[in-house]
Amino acid sequence: MANIMNRPAKDRAEARSEATRGGVFFTPRVDIVESDAELTLFAEVPGVRPEDVDLRYEKGELVLHGRVQPSAKRETMLLQEYEEGDFYRAFTISESIDAGRISAECKNGLLIVHLPKVESVRPRQIAVRSA
Repeated sequence: MANIMNRPAKDRAEARSEATRGGVFFTPRVDIVESDAELTLFAEVPGVRPEDVDLRYEKGELVLHGRVQPSAKRETMLLQEYEEGDFYRAFTISESIDAGRISAECKNGLLIVHLPKVESVRPRQIAVRSA
């Protein structure tokens, strides 16, 4: 009989690139919606300005890195639950994306990325004629 053991949760972590910059990194919460025409990614990145977003798509991988500018230190802190830090996440996405038409906007802590599909993978309606 084989001896099967459960591994601790920390061993089941998602593989990702190692950061070369020190500091705290957070994994943003993300929703991805698919339509016939595109994938739309919604990422929560509070404190990130549009000019501080580094978004790259190459060889089927979408990499999101949002930099948070440190805030000024406040007077005596009585309670601190909010941590500041950069955001990082990488996604493997099908090559059916038209990389030249990817667009993104960032407003009020929400990053929206539009990943249009190439025409050849979009579903199309075929008309059926009577004979």
